[in-house]
Amino acid sequence: MQENRVSRWYFGGVSSSAAACVTHPLDLIKVHLQTQQEVRMRMIGMTLNVVRREGFLALYSGLTASLCRQMTYSLSRFAIYETVRDKMKRKNKGPMPFHQKVLLGAFGGFTGGFIGTPTDLVNVRMQNDVKMAAEFRRNYAHVFDGLLRVCKEEGLRKLFSGASMASSRGALVSVGQLACYDQSKELVLATGYLTDNILTHFLASVFAGGSATILCQPLDVVKTRLMNSEVQYGSVSHCLTETAKLGPNAFYKGLVPADCLIPHTVLTFIFLEQLKQHFGEMVVT
Repeated sequence: MQENRVSRWYFGGVSSSAAACVTHPLDLIKVHLQTQQEVRMRMIGMTLNVVRREGFLALYSGLTASLCRQMTYSLSRFAIYETVRDKMKRKNKGPMPFHQKVLLGAFGGFTGGFIGTPTDLVNVRMQNDVKMAAEFRRNYAHVFDGLLRVCKEEGLRKLFSGASMASSRGALVSVGQLACYDQSKELVLATGYLTDNILTHFLASVFAGGSATILCQPLDVVKTRLMNSEVQYGSVSHCLTETAKLGPNAFYKGLVPADCLIPHTVLTFIFLEQLKQHFGEMVVT
């Protein structure tokens, strides 16, 4: 009999929120780059433009929406994935096969993506506000003000604009992050050179973050464009068509700041592993 600590269902949301506090400026710049119709600015130029026009704190515009998104989207997908994975691991007395991790990650991510769509929409709009002329800004005071105003001004259905893209992206991100993190961690530990420590967590999370970035970037661009528009795109296919007219590279706009998914993934899993080691639920295996 051996005692082990496993993650509590809400640890994923807490650790993702903590990571978002660090990486939010990169996410904001990514949104600005993705919503350009033509490539007028690159990453550094966009960052300097935001700071010059609005000040340093403008890089944290929409932070409340970002945190609320993590506590809906990330909390849901981590809760589904880790709860089922840990139960299967105890039942089978061993780790799940990789293909089962992929399927479970996709399901958890798809569900979490749908649940988090309203807060994701407000997050995108609040981040994009700072680059718009004053008369065109939405000026949401905070995430809840944004949610209420979207319902009142555009209807409840608008809150789920881009839900199909958000859910599909969530599935791909979760396959890249959750399934690939677990698998790469197991492979690193199997070498015998490293133990279950912070270096192992770092190496596994870097691989997971890179996998997630490559998988989800095209969908992320389309999702961002759909959420930021009011009437510009009539459907997902319309948005895909209009984006494709700008060339293949249009689907990878903001790829460099999108690599913020790597530090965000690294921080998320480091925080998650520390929470699990110090405050996790004790189980006997």
